[in-house]
Formats: sequence, C-alpha cells, structure tokens
Amino acid sequence: MSTNLDRSGPSTTTPVSSGFERMVSERMELRLGRFERLGIKLFGVANCLVSFGALVPRFDHLVHSITNMEAEFCDSVTPVDEILVIPDLRLHEHLGKHSMVAGAPSIRFFASHPVFDHGNQLIGSVILIDYQTRDLNDEERQSFADLASMVEREMAFSALYQAQLEIIKQNRNLKRDSLIDPLLGTWNKSAIIRSLKLEMERCSKAMKPLALLIASVDQMEHLRDLHGIAITDMILVKTVSRIRSCVRPFDALGRFGTDLLLVVLPGASHLVVTAVGERIRASVLMHPEKMNDVNTALTISAGTASTDIFPDAEPETLISLAEKALLSARNAGNNCVVQATPAQPDMII
Repeated sequence: MSTNLDRSGPSTTTPVSSGFERMVSERMELRLGRFERLGIKLFGVANCLVSFGALVPRFDHLVHSITNMEAEFCDSVTPVDEILVIPDLRLHEHLGKHSMVAGAPSIRFFASHPVFDHGNQLIGSVILIDYQTRDLNDEERQSFADLASMVEREMAFSALYQAQLEIIKQNRNLKRDSLIDPLLGTWNKSAIIRSLKLEMERCSKAMKPLALLIASVDQMEHLRDLHGIAITDMILVKTVSRIRSCVRPFDALGRFGTDLLLVVLPGASHLVVTAVGERIRASVLMHPEKMNDVNTALTISAGTASTDIFPDAEPETLISLAEKALLSARNAGNNCVVQATPAQPDMII
C-alpha cells in the first residue's frame, strides 16, 4: 500500500501512494491534528506538522498564511530515515540559502523524525518548526521518537481499517456478481425470485398490488437451431435492452430460464402489467434483427399474474400462474400477452 519517499530526486518530496493519500482524508485530518497540537505543546515550538510526502495540498485553503508557508518549506526538505535536528537553519549548507530562512518568515529551527509503515518503509515524517534557534536534548529526542511512534500506530490502524473496508467492498461485489447473470447483466434466477419475495412482502404491508411478467422470444428455439448459440445470445441481450426501456427503473428484471425473462413490478395491478407486456411486445415487433444480412422479424409472448387478482398467492404460486399464462399465449399462436385468471386451466410448461 505504501511506497518509499524518493530521496534521490529534486528538492521536493514525491507524493506517497494513493493508499496513503486516501488515508489522509478528512477523518485522518482530525487525528493528525491531535498529534500536531500535542507536538506544539510538548516541545513549545511554533508548529508541528505530520507529513506524508506533500503538506501544501493540506493547506491550500490557507494560501499566503504562515502555515501554508511552513508547509511549503517542509516539502522542500528531503525526508530522511533517521532523526534530523537543525538548531540554526542559517548555518545549514543548503537550507541556509532558502528564501524562507534568509527572508520572511525567517524560519530558524527544523527537526524531523521518520514515520515508517508495518513493512519498515519510510512513509512520512513528524516535523517541528520554530522561529528561534534551539536544540533538542536527549529527553526531548526520546519524546520526539515516542510521538512518531504514536503516528505510526495510528497509520497502522488506519491502514488496517482501509484494508477491512476494501475486503467488505470486494465481498459485496462478489456477492452481487453471484446474483447477476453474466451474459445479460440482469438478476439470475435465485436473485429475481428473492427480489419477488421481498417486494411481495413490502407491497403486502403497504397494501399495494404487485404483478409479474414472464416473457420469451417466440422464435428462439428455431433461431438457435438455425444460427447457433452466439446469435440467440445476442438476441437475448437486445431483448433485455428493449424490456428495460419499457419498465420503470425500480422494476426488477431477471433471467428465469434459458430463454425466459421475469419482470417484477411492485405496485402494479393486472391492468398495468398487461399494458407493460403490450409495450414490450410492440417494442420487439417493431425492431427486427439482422442475421446473416437478412432482417428477421421477432415476436415475444408473455404471461402475467398479479396479486390484485390472486391476493393470497405465494411467490411460487404467482410464478406458476404467470408460466401457465405464457403457455396459453404460445398456444394462442404467439405474439400476445395473456393475463392469468382464476379460471385458467392447470397446465405445466
């Protein structure tokens, strides 16, 4: 996650890796501020700054302020992996010529202590700044090392926290991926059924209807035999796109079978779901697909079921009713939408 600060480059330090840039966020800013206030009080200096490669960006909002100038000076000092104490900057071979030493704001004292990560890689420094010459005695040097150690511990906790968040994010993504059909980008069968159950519970508590629709392209089996799987997969993908354009953003769409698509419509009555089914049917019919340079007309059949007609139906029952309605649509010659009714014959697809 971290990287060494470049000690061989120009006079400005190289920013650390993006992991630490994320760490020095608003939340970390508050924590670093505590260490900096402690350093000021502990050593009686003008300022204490915790640097992770570039201090100036932290104080961009304080342009032309003394703190911003101090940050700029600190960024010009190449970090080292051991304690550095310069009692009088005017006597330093290189820094004595610095504009902020030779001129305003006349910085006189500088001290830095390295901060390492858990892999003993240099990631930053704790820096002391003052405007009068001074030195650190043995006890102060030990306190300086203790302060740096506290910063290291804080950064270790933050790194661990970031790693934990990343693991949680990855687990969520993996869980989501396990619920997505890889070809269509819709929910897979288990996920769409779970969505149906959840939405039925919500709609029942809110005393609202719910409807579902099961649809398939009528020519799919024939096209698979004629053109192969790749072509029919492409047709499925385009059919999903057409369905998405005909439903609301919060309606759930999933692959229920090899060629079956299931749409869950919370709050929809039998009239609404029938209208949606007709809209989908018309959309597919009006967009023939080009296969082997020949435009091929496609049609879609759908079966629908709703809780305003079947108020006591369980999720599995509602699906079964929609499947039977789809079979009735096929038996009626395809290219139609059939609504499940209580008088519908008991058939199995």
